[in-house]
Amino acid sequence: MTSRVPDLDALRLLVGVARHGSIGGAARTNGVTQQAASERLRAVERQVGLTLVRRGARGSELTEEGVVLVEWAARLLDLAEEIDHAIEGLRGDRGRELTVWSSMTVAESLLPRWLMLLRQRQQHVGLEPTTVSFTATNSAQVAEAVRSGEAHLGFVEGSAGPKGLCSAEVARDQLVLVTGAGTPLSRRSTPLTPREVAHLAMTTRESGSGTRDVVAAALRRHRLQPAASAVELTTATAVREAVLAGGPPAFLSARVAHREIESGRLVVVTTSELDLTRAFRAVWVGSRQPPAGPVRDLVALARAHHD
Repeated sequence: MTSRVPDLDALRLLVGVARHGSIGGAARTNGVTQQAASERLRAVERQVGLTLVRRGARGSELTEEGVVLVEWAARLLDLAEEIDHAIEGLRGDRGRELTVWSSMTVAESLLPRWLMLLRQRQQHVGLEPTTVSFTATNSAQVAEAVRSGEAHLGFVEGSAGPKGLCSAEVARDQLVLVTGAGTPLSRRSTPLTPREVAHLAMTTRESGSGTRDVVAAALRRHRLQPAASAVELTTATAVREAVLAGGPPAFLSARVAHREIESGRLVVVTTSELDLTRAFRAVWVGSRQPPAGPVRDLVALARAHHD
């Protein structure tokens, strides 16, 4: 290497500017003050002999030279993570604890299988299985836990990935409007219009839930807002059970309600002109690739086994 190659911490700051569009955002991600980050970036510019960041009142953006350097820096940071992971493996540190936070739907319908597959894979190659602890909550809280470092990896649901985090889509899901068998709505013969959906008093998840956000986003495309919740609950299972017990209708993941739909205990109410598909995403802090080791292994398994 020549003396013009910045160190890894400096490169992480530069990649952070590209990701957040501001030096302040890059500073927060890397745990330094904005002043320290700005001074460090100026030092990098002096070191490489190029202007890399164009600073402005509304934020910062990379120059053309900065964009090129970030592309190389991201690859170098990924390689550095691989080397760090290899060193940990040589030291026998592969069995460390992994903290995962997940949205409720993923936690209830997908994550248990993924964790079992991770354990089986590690045992198959002779590694000590990673000790995994996980917390199930809504997507907004998952994202915050990952940003703060409380969680190594998160799984969220919704229309887009959380701001300030790297993400990868691991599965797709379809929301359906369900009601109890025998209710007047279950006998509806024509699809509900978006306006009719907006006026329904429903059983919903709490604010911050990916399910609730997807429904609200679908209605906003028609310039509509959902009515106030008749019942608000904190898990998909609780919502499903409330509808089964005679409560107001609800939007649920088809994964969560499929047994009750197949048995006829819940009835799908068709809707028109509403896009109710959503993505499940793995989210983490750092470079574009998930951190090497159990995090990357778990994300790969989730993408391969999402049915």
